[in-house]
Amino acid sequence: MGRKCYALAGFTLVILTNNLAIDAHPSWSPDGRKIAFTSDRDGNVEIYVMNADGSSQTRLTKSPKDDWYPRWSPDGSKIAFISTRDGNVEIYVMNADGSSQTRLTNNPADDGAPAWSPK
Repeated sequence: MGRKCYALAGFTLVILTNNLAIDAHPSWSPDGRKIAFTSDRDGNVEIYVMNADGSSQTRLTKSPKDDWYPRWSPDGSKIAFISTRDGNVEIYVMNADGSSQTRLTNNPADDGAPAWSPK
């Protein structure tokens, strides 16, 4: 039996993914049309995006280390996330299509749980 990723749409619980991977940390885009999430379906934890109905699941990151906790910018153009790709947990940002992945923090302490200001 596969693991499932759920999302609440109004008061209905909707199954969006159904596979043996761990799909987690969903984050709705500001316009409600996309969901960014993490999955280990390709061997380690990466960030994916899909349509709100679960279709068109697309991997955005490809790192030998884990990338997780995606968070959409208020205008939907960027996604912040955390990664261990440089040795410890740092905050990164990328365009919503996965391009221009850029590290924002660089220190020996772990950083986590990125959040955007409202505007």
